[in-house]
Amino acid sequence: MKVIYHIENLDCPHCAGVIEQKIQKLEGVQSASLSLPTRKLHLEVKSTEGLLKRIQAIADSVEEGVVFHEKEEHSHEHSHTHDHCSCHDHSHGHEHHAEKKERAEVIQLAAGAFLFVLGLLAEHLLEVPYLPNALLLAAYLIMGWEVLYSSVKSIAKGQIFDENFLMSIASIGALCVGHWEEAAGVMLFFRIGELFEHIAVERSRRSVMEAIDMRPETAQLIRGEAVETVPAEEIIVGDIILVRAGDRLPVDGIVRKGESSLDTSAMTGESVPVSVRTGDAVMSGCINLSGVLEVEATAALHDSMVSRILESVENAAAGKPKIDRFITRFARIYTPAVVIAAILTAILPSIITGDWSKWIYTALNFLMISCPCALVLSVPLAFFSGIGAGSRKDILFKDGISLEALARIKAVVMDKTGTLTNGSFSVKNVHTAGCSETEFLAACVACEQNSTHPIAKSILRYAEEKGISPETASEVREIAGKGIACISRGKQLLCGSRKLLEEQGITVPVIGETGTHVHTAADGYYLGTLVLSDLPKEHAASAVREMCGKGLYTVMLTGDSPEHAKEIADELGIAETHAGLLPIEKPEYMQKIRQEHGSVLFVGDGINDAPVLSGADVGAAMGSGADAAMEAADVVFLTSDPQAILQSIDIAERVNLTARVSIIFALAVKFLIMLLGFAGFANMWLSIFADTGVTMLCVLYVIANVHLHYRKEKNRNE
Repeated sequence: MKVIYHIENLDCPHCAGVIEQKIQKLEGVQSASLSLPTRKLHLEVKSTEGLLKRIQAIADSVEEGVVFHEKEEHSHEHSHTHDHCSCHDHSHGHEHHAEKKERAEVIQLAAGAFLFVLGLLAEHLLEVPYLPNALLLAAYLIMGWEVLYSSVKSIAKGQIFDENFLMSIASIGALCVGHWEEAAGVMLFFRIGELFEHIAVERSRRSVMEAIDMRPETAQLIRGEAVETVPAEEIIVGDIILVRAGDRLPVDGIVRKGESSLDTSAMTGESVPVSVRTGDAVMSGCINLSGVLEVEATAALHDSMVSRILESVENAAAGKPKIDRFITRFARIYTPAVVIAAILTAILPSIITGDWSKWIYTALNFLMISCPCALVLSVPLAFFSGIGAGSRKDILFKDGISLEALARIKAVVMDKTGTLTNGSFSVKNVHTAGCSETEFLAACVACEQNSTHPIAKSILRYAEEKGISPETASEVREIAGKGIACISRGKQLLCGSRKLLEEQGITVPVIGETGTHVHTAADGYYLGTLVLSDLPKEHAASAVREMCGKGLYTVMLTGDSPEHAKEIADELGIAETHAGLLPIEKPEYMQKIRQEHGSVLFVGDGINDAPVLSGADVGAAMGSGADAAMEAADVVFLTSDPQAILQSIDIAERVNLTARVSIIFALAVKFLIMLLGFAGFANMWLSIFADTGVTMLCVLYVIANVHLHYRKEKNRNE
C-alpha cells in the first residue's frame, strides 16, 4: 500500500537524506521518498502497523524536533458542525510559527553582527587587551550556540558528517589557532546564508503551492430556505451549494438550478467561457461569471478536481529523477572523502614541514567546504520548481522522473483525433444503400447513443438536427479500435470501421471522398456510410513546425482512414504517418520509431491510447481525454492546445539544464577553493563562500531560472 506522511520542522537537506536512507532500511518498507520541498514522506509498505512510531524514532535519532504525522483525512459527518479544525487553519498556524522563528533568528543574528563589528573596531582602533577577543567570542557564541548545541547532539547520535558538526569543528579549530575574527565571521555568514536559503526555499515552495491551490476556504451551503457559510472541506456528496457571480466552485458537481457562464481557464486552459445550465456537470476551480447557480456536490473537496491537481503536484516531487538519486549517493561519498582529505592535510604536511598551525588551518577550511548542501538542495528544488511551473501552464508532471526523461526525447508520436485535430467532427455527406437515410441514421444512433467518442457525439448531434430520436439498444459491445455492435428492434447492428464490417463478411463499397468514414450494417447487410471531417487545431501546424525546428522527429499514429490521415499529416507537416491502426498495433510502431530515432514522447487522449501511453518513454495525455489515458500518462495537459507539448519539453530542458549547471558550479567552486587552500591562497572567508555562499547562489539561480522565469512568462501571457 502507498502511504503519505507530513513532516514538520525539517530544513536540513543532509538530515533529510539520512532519515530517508534509514527509513528505506526498515522492515516492510519497499520504497521511501522524502521530498523536502513539499515536506512529505511517500512510502510503499506491506503494513502500516507501528510504522509511524518507528519512523518518528528514526527522526528523533537524527534531528530533534522533526515531527511526522499522518495525512489528514477530510471526511466529515453530515452535521456540518463548526468545531472542525480545517487544514487551512493548521497551515496558517504552522506558517505563523515559522515566521516567528525567522524573526527570532534575525534578531539573534543582528545582535551577533553588532558585537562582531564592535570587536573588529576594538581590534583596529583601541588598544585594550582582551577586549576585541572577548567581543568576538561573545558574537561567536550568540550566533553559533545553536550550531554548537546541534553538533553535540549529532555526536551523541553518531551523526558526524552533518553541516553543524563540520562547522563547529572548523570554527573551534580557528579559535584554537588564533583566528578569532574568522571564527566569528564565518559563523555569522554561515547563519546568514542558512537563513536566506531557508527563506528563499520556503517562499518558492509556498508560491508554487499557492499558485496551484485553487481551493476556496468556504462554500455557501443551502439548508432549506437558508444559506450558511461553511468551510469548503465540510461539503459532502449530495449537498446543494449556492455559487454566486464571481465565486469559484469549491467542489465538482451538477447544476440543479440556474444558467451561467464559467471561466474554466484555470482548469482547462481554455480562454472562452463555457455556458452551463441545469443538468450540466461543472468542475471545481472554475469561476462563475454571471448568473446564480445551485450546484449539487458530486465529490467532496479532497476528491474534487482542484484537490486532485494539488495532490498530483505534491506527489510528483516524490518521484525523484536519476540525477537527484545520483547526487544523494554522491553526497554520501563526497563528504566523508573531503573529511578524510582534511585529516590527511592536517597531519602529513605538518609532519614533513613542522608547520602544524598552517596545515591545521588549511584542514579546517576543507571541513567547511565539505558540506554538500548546494548539491542536495538545488537539484530537488529545480525539479519541484519545474513541476510548479508546469502546473501554472496547465501541465501536470506526475513525477520528476518524467520531467527528466522528457528532456531527452528524440521523437514525438501523436494520436490524431483530439490531439492534433479538434475532435469535433461534422457530417459532410451520407451514402446509403438499399434503405432510406432515416432508417440508416436510426441504426447509427442506436449503436452510438452510449458512446463518449467525439465521432459518436457528432453523429448523434447530426441525427438530432434531422429529428431522429435514439431507439432502445441491448447487448451493446464496444470493439476497441473498430466500432460498436448492438441489437435494436431485433436486428444485429454494426457501426464503425471498414475492418469491422469486412471481418463479418460484409462487402463495403469504396467511397471516393476524403474524411473519416463510419460504415453501418444490419443483419449482415451494408446500410451505408457517413463521411465526417475533423479540422486541425488552431496551433497544431505551428507546434509541429517548432518541434521539427528543435530537431524532433514527428509521427502520427491513428485508427482513421489512410486518406484522411495523410490529408491532415500533409497539412501539418508531420514527417511520418501510420493510419488504420488498432490499439494493440500502436505500441509495435512506437517500438520501431524508438529503435530508429531514440526516446519517444507519445501524446494521446483516448482510452485506446492507454497501452501505448504506458509503453512510451514519456506518455502524455490531453486532459480533455479519457480517464484511462490520463491515468496511464506521465504528463497530463489540462489544456487541449498542442503548444502544451512544446511548453512541457521547454520546461523539462530548462529544469535539467538548471540542475546540471548548479551541480557543476557548486563542485567547481568547492574544488577550486580546496586547491587554493592547499596552495596557501585561501582562507576561511573563501571556504564559507564555498559552502553557504555557493548553496545560496545555487538556490537563487534555480528560483530565477525556473520558478520566476515561468511566473513572469505566465503574467505576460495573461
